[in-house]
Amino acid sequence: MAFKVKHLHLKSPDPQKTAQWWVGNLGATIVSESASPTGTLQLDLGGITLNVSPFVEGQTRPQRYGLEHVAIGVPVDDLNDVLNKLKGNGARVLEESKNRRTGRTVFFIETPEGVQIEIMGED
Repeated sequence: MAFKVKHLHLKSPDPQKTAQWWVGNLGATIVSESASPTGTLQLDLGGITLNVSPFVEGQTRPQRYGLEHVAIGVPVDDLNDVLNKLKGNGARVLEESKNRRTGRTVFFIETPEGVQIEIMGED
């Protein structure tokens, strides 16, 4: 059986602010904004669909803000520029480490809601 990732869903106390963070820092684009009471925004991040919403009233399963981490590849030659931009925009760098497979440096940063993003250089 083959599976396909359909979207990643981020919960935020301020979905509009969260969406703008992804747009301004990582180049996502806002694809749609729901007029429903949930106010879900749908973003495109390099072909990955991100849904951003607040807690949903009436949802019975537990809700929590954030997501553990998202790995994003950038051209290896742009890695330092991307990291400097993120730092300049207030992103918190959590860790710098070496990718065990490639030996390249990777960085983990944190969004305002605590989502961890792994930034890795690729050819």
